[in-house]
Amino acid sequence: MKPLITALLLGSALSAVAAHAQSFERTPGGVTVTPADGSAASVELSVHGDGIIHVVTIPKGSGAAPRSPSLMVAQPPAAGAFQVAESAGQVRITTAKTAAEVALATGQVRFLDPAGKPLLAESGPVRFNAMTADGKPFVSVSQQFNRGTDEALYGLGQHQNSQMDYNGEDVELAQHNMDIGVPFVVSTRGYGLLWDNNSITRVGNPTPYAFVGEGMKVSSGGKPGWRAEYFLDGKPAVTRQEATIDYQYIKDQTKWPEAAKARTVAATGGQNTAGNAVQKQTVVWSGDVLPTATGTHKFKLYGSSYYKIYADGKLVLDRWRQNWNPWYANVDLPMTAGKPVAIRIEWEPNAGYIAFFHSDPLAEADRHSLWFTSEVGQAKDYWFIPGGSIDGAIAGYRQITGKSEMMPKWAYGFWQSRQRYETADELTGVVDRYRKLKIPLDNIVLDWRYWKDPEWGSHRFDATRFADPAKMLADVHGDHANFMISVWPKFYPTTDTYKELAAAGVAYQGNLRQGNKDWVGPGFASTFYDPYAPAGRTIFWKQIEDRLAKLGVDAWWADASEPDMHSNTSIPERIDAMGPTAAGPAAQYFNSYPLMNARAFFDGWSAYKPDVRPFLLTRSGFAGLQRYGAAIWSGDVASRWYDLRAQISAGVNASMSGIPNWTHDIGGFALEDRFSTKTPTAANLEEWRELNLRWFQFGAFSPLFRSHGEYPYREIYEISPEGSPMRASMIRYDELRYRLMPYIYTVGADTYLKDGSIMRALAAGYAADREVRRIDDEYLFGDAFLVAPVTAYKARSRSVYFPAGTHWYDFDTGRAYQGGTRATVDAPFERLPLFVRAGSIVPTGPVTQYVDERRDAPLTILVYPGADGSFSLYEDDGRSMAYKTGAYSRIPIAYDDRTGTVRFGKREGAGWTGMPTARTLRVKWVGEGQPAKDDSFDAEVRYTGGAVELARKRR
Repeated sequence: MKPLITALLLGSALSAVAAHAQSFERTPGGVTVTPADGSAASVELSVHGDGIIHVVTIPKGSGAAPRSPSLMVAQPPAAGAFQVAESAGQVRITTAKTAAEVALATGQVRFLDPAGKPLLAESGPVRFNAMTADGKPFVSVSQQFNRGTDEALYGLGQHQNSQMDYNGEDVELAQHNMDIGVPFVVSTRGYGLLWDNNSITRVGNPTPYAFVGEGMKVSSGGKPGWRAEYFLDGKPAVTRQEATIDYQYIKDQTKWPEAAKARTVAATGGQNTAGNAVQKQTVVWSGDVLPTATGTHKFKLYGSSYYKIYADGKLVLDRWRQNWNPWYANVDLPMTAGKPVAIRIEWEPNAGYIAFFHSDPLAEADRHSLWFTSEVGQAKDYWFIPGGSIDGAIAGYRQITGKSEMMPKWAYGFWQSRQRYETADELTGVVDRYRKLKIPLDNIVLDWRYWKDPEWGSHRFDATRFADPAKMLADVHGDHANFMISVWPKFYPTTDTYKELAAAGVAYQGNLRQGNKDWVGPGFASTFYDPYAPAGRTIFWKQIEDRLAKLGVDAWWADASEPDMHSNTSIPERIDAMGPTAAGPAAQYFNSYPLMNARAFFDGWSAYKPDVRPFLLTRSGFAGLQRYGAAIWSGDVASRWYDLRAQISAGVNASMSGIPNWTHDIGGFALEDRFSTKTPTAANLEEWRELNLRWFQFGAFSPLFRSHGEYPYREIYEISPEGSPMRASMIRYDELRYRLMPYIYTVGADTYLKDGSIMRALAAGYAADREVRRIDDEYLFGDAFLVAPVTAYKARSRSVYFPAGTHWYDFDTGRAYQGGTRATVDAPFERLPLFVRAGSIVPTGPVTQYVDERRDAPLTILVYPGADGSFSLYEDDGRSMAYKTGAYSRIPIAYDDRTGTVRFGKREGAGWTGMPTARTLRVKWVGEGQPAKDDSFDAEVRYTGGAVELARKRR
């Protein structure tokens, strides 16, 4: 290879390479390359900070139309020092953290670490295809990276298929109840990639899945298509051939055979009227599917209610979802070209939805690559973030998309919610009951429909049930609890709030034009506001401020923020309903609505109460959401064991997407009839309670700890019998959450101060250990804890893998486990398998009824021997914005494993209102087989802000 020709291009001089008319130009922040070949008119690279590189490839023939500004990237840092040089047909940008090389002939880009090791490389040319949206010219865009890679990939938002590592998987980013699309990935190679496109995006196979019967051929009984058998109450009603299985959306229900129609339980609410009995429908599809390629074929069943899939007689899928909320379930089948596989699908519709899709195998190198394909764009636009680690890449993502605003401290306490509290007395009564039973609680939540039914979007309470909302909130605050309320971006056109928005031109008209009615009472017409319009956000918030915020509301719950205007409508119908936006076509901005809706709350609250931390819980999110003081939750998930397990990977990957504050409905939102009946069988009640207990244990070690769902009621004292082991375990984990609050709040604060994460993939801490990469049912909680939830009914043990490089202590028994090994651990009904890394320092406090009930209480520092350790205990006033100007304190804590000494360093920070000037600090050295007991300790010291040491007394 020729020696590098160093031409450090300081200034803005033009350097050209005459061959094939290819050229590059130095720009103030990087370079612009004009490739000789391919579909790219130009490739622009700009440097931000010490190595983040923004790549924009403009398609040929795109004209001079300006690109839309990024909604994800708020204020990227200016370029630090970089060098530009050209050699052997490539131009290279070198920064402190990375080097980027662009091929002058093709415009393809690759990135290397400081040692020259490849991290990310475009594999082949970008693919642009012309298309239009709202009559305006756009392109679809597709780019493959790292073809044939063995790295593990995390992030992409929140998805519900128990997938941790996305290498080899197909993921569609399209906002939906339960599914959150965030086009950001992090790699075990230590980089992140933010794909800056707001439209529906596929990661993995660039080709959409096709109906089985359209792509893959299917036949039955010698005839093309599926044999479809419809039954009513077990008796045959209709048998026919069907080309595809497609009852995916409301519009598809017209395909239903007349003779198989019935009054189902869901359609009638379980009631018999006018002598017409409820009937049970069943549909069975059977057919031989014929693969034309050998390899792993990927299938997706979109379904709700009960459904099963059998392949050659083997059950490969068995699920249930509430009938109105279908979603995709994945099935991978190894198949041989020309060898048919017998598929049988059994479904109990109950007014539900179903469709069956397939994708042929990709070449192995293509299957194991990072591949983004977006439906609507103006360019190929992405940000490369060299982090050196997964945690470092997430920190870099926050540099460009915004800091994660600090949550108020109470948000890390226990929340109680229900679908829903009907009256003010019900709501305040719950807080009163928690206080009387001395069960810790920090937040009570009022869900939807506190208004009169015809007044959705009015933000006005129904006075017959909530006579004095201000008094209700005052009573909650008097009991030292906080109040959160559900606010939808939805409006009935009869409300004065809608009329104000419509008069300003910031209310969408598509859903009204389509004539859709919602599910409340007789059904009402509705629509959503346009948060892309500054006036839309301003009016929306002002209405909330005047009618709700002024009552003393502490926090906001933004439901249906996908936006979900009408469940079970198709993508084209959804696009028609949610635009055009003030920023451009709805198809161009399909995924970013929740980001802009969150901005309305953040900007509004920040102006209304500039000294109080904003807090928003939103059902959907997008890249950059963390900068708006927002958390996400996993939507209306089902109350089933599979769905509990799926929350683990959903939460971890949401966190690895740079959004650290995540939660879920403990127990699941929607229940099968066997659980929700007023008089369940003893067996069903036993399973329901165990599912809730296991989910509650997991919830105690989630970033936010929140109980919510449909009937039966989820309050601890409602769901668990008095004096039962279940009640004792739920109270124990609630109290443990508060005991661990000094640790949890520090980890939470560090999401802002250190750009950290709370819930982390095992690979974030142990990337070199390949065994951890695809483990989908364990995670790290901060840096100290490994959490292994139990997700199977009646399981009393489970297998746990312990990451290599250290050893681990069972939190409850003190038993030690060597890293790099797998063990079957005890998991009794009352206990969550929980482990602590050797060298960890875990500060704990007393059990309190709400956070900061006893700010000056003694703290007990748990020290786990086996390695040196450190921790920086963070404290502040818990509510104000003063932390941004240094009004906080840190107590550095260090442990020397050789000597057993614990050192408390000099207090750091400017201090804060209410800070104890002196406090008692206790230390418990946790020995193998000798776990920490509540309030036990080995030594203590009076800490007044100066450095002090405690030496371990040798036994």
